[in-house]
Amino acid sequence: MSAEIVFYTNPMSRGRIVRWMLEELAVPYRTEIVEYGPPMKSAEYLAVNPMGKVPAIRHGAAIVTEAPAICAYLADAFPEAGLAPPAGERGAYYRWLFFAAGPLEAAVTNRNFGLVPPVDKEAMVGYGNFSLVMDTLERAVEGGGYVAGDTFTAADVYVGSHILWGLHFDLIEKRPAFEAYRSRLEGRDAYRRATALDDAAGGGGDVED
Repeated sequence: MSAEIVFYTNPMSRGRIVRWMLEELAVPYRTEIVEYGPPMKSAEYLAVNPMGKVPAIRHGAAIVTEAPAICAYLADAFPEAGLAPPAGERGAYYRWLFFAAGPLEAAVTNRNFGLVPPVDKEAMVGYGNFSLVMDTLERAVEGGGYVAGDTFTAADVYVGSHILWGLHFDLIEKRPAFEAYRSRLEGRDAYRRATALDDAAGGGGDVED
């Protein structure tokens, strides 16, 4: 698809996930850095994302927000990059994309804030408990492959970003399977390029929006 990609981000945000995805695609894109505070809540940017958060992309007439949605959209928009399984083979791919966007992020965020659901209320929480999420995530990445099989996909960009971030800030347990998966991901050229670009733009601290 030849339409221009405009990437709205801040180097200290979840935009780092989308930057990595864009570098995996190896297609041209234009970056718009959106500063926190008034610029991110301006009328101009709210027309892109009414939540006043990054990341977001504009691809021709399409605007996509939310990092997992952007990753999935880009994988479909640029099938030549091979970052999504064939349409009939996407069970694991969708499963782990949504697992990371739902149970994993909620469990890690709540733990970081010291919020622990009472045992008798775990059934009301989408992730149950933190240990269950970690055990499930470990099974997804153990064995030397990737979350959707033997091939790296957009699901690895998203799931992997959560693991890399969680390990860096001691929010995810340092299990051998997670460490091995991190090593596989950090060796990717696109990951290194994306990290260098965001670090050069000033993204060395905590990730926010």
